[in-house]
Amino acid sequence: MTGLLILAGTPIGEVDDAPPRLAAELASADVVAAEDTRRMWRLANALGVSPAGRVVSYFEGNEVGRTPELVDALLAGSRVLLVTDAGMPSVSDPGYRLVAAAVEHGIRITAVPGPSAVLTALALSGLPVDRFCFEGFLPRKGGERGSRLRDLAAEPRTMVFFESPHRVGDSLAAMAEAFGEQRPAAVCRELTKTYEEVKRGPLAELAAWAAEGVRGEITVVVQGAPPAAPGALDAAELARRVATREEAGERRKEAIAAVAADTGVPSGRCSTRWWPPRTRPRPPERGRRPRRRGRRPPTAGPTRALGPRTERCSARGGARGRPRCAGGRRGAGGARRARPVGSL
Repeated sequence: MTGLLILAGTPIGEVDDAPPRLAAELASADVVAAEDTRRMWRLANALGVSPAGRVVSYFEGNEVGRTPELVDALLAGSRVLLVTDAGMPSVSDPGYRLVAAAVEHGIRITAVPGPSAVLTALALSGLPVDRFCFEGFLPRKGGERGSRLRDLAAEPRTMVFFESPHRVGDSLAAMAEAFGEQRPAAVCRELTKTYEEVKRGPLAELAAWAAEGVRGEITVVVQGAPPAAPGALDAAELARRVATREEAGERRKEAIAAVAADTGVPSGRCSTRWWPPRTRPRPPERGRRPRRRGRRPPTAGPTRALGPRTERCSARGGARGRPRCAGGRRGAGGARRARPVGSL
């Protein structure tokens, strides 16, 4: 009989927010896999429990190598508890590989629900929460970050991002450029902790505020794009959106259909002359030889001995391509015969 994999949510700040089941699972698990074993021991001490099972580390650096070991323990019937530093495992934290491997081997999986920075930030943001999407951390490089944000410019749902304190200023400035300076957003800092702060306002204003320096764990919530009226978008904006999708690998027809669905502009009313020219080179035409330009320069022909004297023939020949010899006569078959020297 196989064991049980338990994904346990841990407090994102205040220890008292830990679910009651967490203490019981820490005390009874055969194996506790923790993102940071030192933080896990501090949490266990704060909850007044001592793990009776084996404690191992499970973080991004050893996740690939440690997963088979934990799967073997689960197949042997062990009860494995997975905890991260804060929040729920697998959500921008280690855990996905272990869950996928457990599913593949038919191992039962359950969870101990706990605090979530995503849901807490959404609730405090003051932005629409009926539909939202979680985008995790943005790429660190500016070019990749800008490309990701441009792809999200037309996203109608509220978006949630995680960001580090030393990159949040650049990320907010890139969001203001991609989404518009007046797009409403909220920056949630140190949620449920002593210095909790929620800063709300337009993206441009938040970017200027974050440029002065921000500390703590950051969650950014950005309102989705408002629905655009069919006549509100000009041809240049529609063409830019089509080009962006083509650069991502979509075909021209599929990109036009997707842009039409996002903007509400009927694809049948969109003239193809508005779309950018195709970037893929056309295949070369076959069956046609390239036209020769210019005349070939004359070349010196061969030298023929005509009795006592030597005559030079033109390599180009006459109008019909026959060689032409000075002083010759046309003989049988149209060829010229050389005239002997001194003949009348």
